[in-house]
Amino acid sequence: MADPVIVLGAGMVGVCTALHLRQRGHAVTLVDRRGPGRETSYGNAGIIQREAVEPYAFPRDWAMLARVALKRGADVNYHLGALPALAGPLGRYWWHSRPASHQRIARSYARLIEHCLSEHQALIERAGAQDLVRREGFRDAFREAGSMRQAMADARRVADGYGVRYTVLDSEALAQAEPALRRRLAGAIHWLDPWSVNDPGELVARYAALLRQSGGRVLRGDSGTLRQVGAGWRVGTDEGEIEAAHAVVALGPWSDGLLRPLGYRYPLFVKRGYHRHYSGGEPPRLPMLDADGGLVIVPMRQGVRVTTGAEFARLDSPPTPVQVPRAHALASELFDLPRPLEDQPWMGSRPCTADMLPVIGAAPRHRGLWFNFGHAHQGFTLGPVSGRLLAELLGGETPLVEPRPYAPARFG
Repeated sequence: MADPVIVLGAGMVGVCTALHLRQRGHAVTLVDRRGPGRETSYGNAGIIQREAVEPYAFPRDWAMLARVALKRGADVNYHLGALPALAGPLGRYWWHSRPASHQRIARSYARLIEHCLSEHQALIERAGAQDLVRREGFRDAFREAGSMRQAMADARRVADGYGVRYTVLDSEALAQAEPALRRRLAGAIHWLDPWSVNDPGELVARYAALLRQSGGRVLRGDSGTLRQVGAGWRVGTDEGEIEAAHAVVALGPWSDGLLRPLGYRYPLFVKRGYHRHYSGGEPPRLPMLDADGGLVIVPMRQGVRVTTGAEFARLDSPPTPVQVPRAHALASELFDLPRPLEDQPWMGSRPCTADMLPVIGAAPRHRGLWFNFGHAHQGFTLGPVSGRLLAELLGGETPLVEPRPYAPARFG
């Protein structure tokens, strides 16, 4: 039997890490304060983004920056009080977004993204989750002809460089493809490779059920109780303290709070996001990014989910869902969405790194401690492949992809 492992965090990344470790014979205990898939992995747009070979760069367009500063639109909001603490990581994020640097980072990012469908597919089949998944892609829709032209140029570049597939829909073709649209748009780019999931939290729960079926344990517990004991690690759970030779930190936006007392000062920051479900009208046939509005409109089992962009705030700050009514107003220009289904919008936090790459690998200064976090907007997409990579590194296997770009030691 391989060494026992504690995995902290039951989002997509943590659950997939636990599954891959269990598949390799480790006795695995997955620990979270809530049930699997109830935090950030629940609230995303549910798209496995095979086309997302380039991470989101810091905007360098002055018109966009002015719009952000004035808090216009549904794509960005910020808390003034949070900016001093964010200045350092955001400054490094801006630096890494320089074209030459971003191009280099994208090559490393794409090596993970290229495996996202195959790694999800293996787990979807084992978990019996085919009913949750559509393999028809999604659309980036544009209100303005100018932004449509720029997006077409970017799509050609990405397709030529990375082999992803897309088609272009003009205004008429988009209206035919989405008959529920209430107004004409300039057109859309239909990315053909991505898959969409109509209940992201449920997919994580199915993966967690597969973990249990394969002999892994899923317990409620407090990651803040993690302690190094002898040659291993101990954490408190509802069933008492448990120990293992290894511990994996896959806590998403809460990873930084656990690691700082251990002496790790990584350039991490949080992007918060909101969503709300609506009913009453005909939904879009496929998920749609309103690129000029800065929101995503997605048909889900719960209703039509409208997601906002990013909010820069402290992790523990109270919700300020000012983007939600803006997003609903913009979405209602496109589709009939009269009735909200929740009393209050959902809010979650995305874990981001200054260099846009996740942190995957062994902790530099603690034996038996491993990191798998910092996936920003793509934890749902990258959970299976990054979980496999972490399990391969822990077990001393030849890794699926070159791990150095994601190594925790890159930050010193």
